[in-house]
Amino acid sequence: MQIYNTLTRRKETFTPIDPGKVRMYVCGMTVYDYCHLGHARVMVAFDVITRYLRARGYDVTYVRNITDIDDKILKRADENGETIEALTDRMIDAMHEDEGRLGVLRPDSEPRATRHLDEIVGMIQALIDKGYAYAADNGDVYYRVRRFEGYGKLNNRDPDEMRAGARVDVDEHKEDPLDFVLWKAAKPGEANWLSPWGAGRPGWHIECSAMSTCCLGETFDIHGGGPDLTFPHHENEIAQSEAATGKPYVNTWMHAGAVRVDQEKMSKSLGNFFTIREVLAHHDPEVVRYLLVASHYRSPINYAPESLADARKSLERFYNALADVEAQEGEVDASFDRRFTAAMDDDFNTAEAMSVLFDLARELNRAKKEAPDQAPALAAELRRLGEVLGLLQQAPAAFLQGGMAELPLPEAEIEARIAARAEAKKARDFATADGIRDELAALGIVLKDSREGTSWVLEAPGD
Repeated sequence: MQIYNTLTRRKETFTPIDPGKVRMYVCGMTVYDYCHLGHARVMVAFDVITRYLRARGYDVTYVRNITDIDDKILKRADENGETIEALTDRMIDAMHEDEGRLGVLRPDSEPRATRHLDEIVGMIQALIDKGYAYAADNGDVYYRVRRFEGYGKLNNRDPDEMRAGARVDVDEHKEDPLDFVLWKAAKPGEANWLSPWGAGRPGWHIECSAMSTCCLGETFDIHGGGPDLTFPHHENEIAQSEAATGKPYVNTWMHAGAVRVDQEKMSKSLGNFFTIREVLAHHDPEVVRYLLVASHYRSPINYAPESLADARKSLERFYNALADVEAQEGEVDASFDRRFTAAMDDDFNTAEAMSVLFDLARELNRAKKEAPDQAPALAAELRRLGEVLGLLQQAPAAFLQGGMAELPLPEAEIEARIAARAEAKKARDFATADGIRDELAALGIVLKDSREGTSWVLEAPGD
């Protein structure tokens, strides 16, 4: 199995630290608002990675943290007139609801920053004791960036370039403008926790270093996150963790691609910012998941009406193939599994893996016409491989007839007309039967006849 490592900027053979076991940490959400499409990309990407590793036989421990104390959280709770706990608990519940609708399995552990203060304070103290951090006279604690020789290795930049080209905080309490905060002194009236340096709260970067090593050990296999986290967040995590433990922090770094909206960067300032629940209010969750899965996890994704329409049509092809077949385990051409495994072993290449599923669906359609005895096993194989991607687990009729908030006719009326058509065909009144079919087709209701009976789907004009 080959995985692209952001740290080395190349694909590498994946060799777990402990044979047969994978320890993986992914930076999760800062829970001050509803999750957006960028969060969905990371959720789904690492859900697929986890599913495949487990399908491959690995014992995976998947940890995704929750940042439940942060400037944005303090500000939003104050604006809402609610406690920090009330806000974060509400947003965590909403996050779980969103990921559940997208078919994302829960991580094995979801550590929350506020519940790991002892470990965070302990790591900060270790950094101070080793000379990598210092307490300033304002109550803050800072990390000495230049003290860590490997700083910049994840992003392939040296500190001097970062200082010249990046915005850094100008703070008279810092020894160097590049130094970053490990502990923030509390402002008057602000939520705080006690520490050896006074009342305050941890910085964002140290939270992940402490939680990941607490849950997975001082060195673990995979660390993942969104594309915007390589600098400074993950760079700072490496510096903190390796300075504190004296050991390599992570063997393989993985980063998902960005989500663009109509080819533009998604941002609130551009008015093209969508939460997951806003999107799912108008689109089938599996359609959205398909859009996120169909591209390689490192590739950018364009979210647009036409891309969602294409995603739905692709899923319809699969579910139409699965329709009217009772999936049953049996012997199928082993090349489908081999090709699927080869694709996923190549840095989780879901785009190539999806092409195998399309070939399998074509073979299933052929078998339904020419070799019906082979169809059940092919359907089972299509569902099995689809499940690795978190797809194709609905009943075909449920998907094909789903997402129809406004049917042109009541469902009972559609079924009544189908029954009337069946009676007309039985009486060999084909003119009446064809007339019913054409009337329904004019309303976008397309009938599909098979040996098991007649099913229907709603198709938009031009489909």
